[in-house]
Amino acid sequence: MDLKSWLARCRLVAILRGIRPDEAEPVGEALAEAGIAIVEVPLNSPQPIDSIARLARRFGERLLIGAGTVMTPDDVARIAEAGGRLIVTPHADPAIVQAAKARGMLACPGFFTPAEAFAMLRAGADALKLFPAEAASPAVLKALRAVLPAGTDVLPVGGMDAGTMRPWLEAGAAGFGIGSAIYRPGDDAATVAAKAQRLIAVIDSSKQ
Repeated sequence: MDLKSWLARCRLVAILRGIRPDEAEPVGEALAEAGIAIVEVPLNSPQPIDSIARLARRFGERLLIGAGTVMTPDDVARIAEAGGRLIVTPHADPAIVQAAKARGMLACPGFFTPAEAFAMLRAGADALKLFPAEAASPAVLKALRAVLPAGTDVLPVGGMDAGTMRPWLEAGAAGFGIGSAIYRPGDDAATVAAKAQRLIAVIDSSKQ
């Protein structure tokens, strides 16, 4: 399934920064039940490869499981071996995108400038992560979308929560990476489910 198809199921990417392996499956189940389809474990979390492997084994085709804060092509290999299928970076590195695509994985690299955006698309990116979105604006996204190839999916990441998403949706955001607004270290499964439901309600209301 391509990344557009996963985003069609749910436009939110749950970023589980700081999650421990023993928490991964209960939180993953809560997210799946709430309607989340894409889950990212940043590599600066405790034992992230273990968490990715547990999520991949447990949820298989139910969820798209991947890694964030991916910094090197060597990271891509470890993530693939654990069963991860999505690579997310904070920066624009074509070598990482190319490594992911060579393994049949999906890649959503970070960018902040038009030059970085076009370079990542040339490298084979499936979507683009506008980061840090707090330093940009919906107006910036609208201007970028006017020059990017038609159909390019851009996901703002950074500072996204139930109160900030609507203007970005109106500017054409394809989805969002959601960090602390969906999971903070120590949150239990019920807390995460409630947060996810609030965020999904914002997305749903924007369609009306």
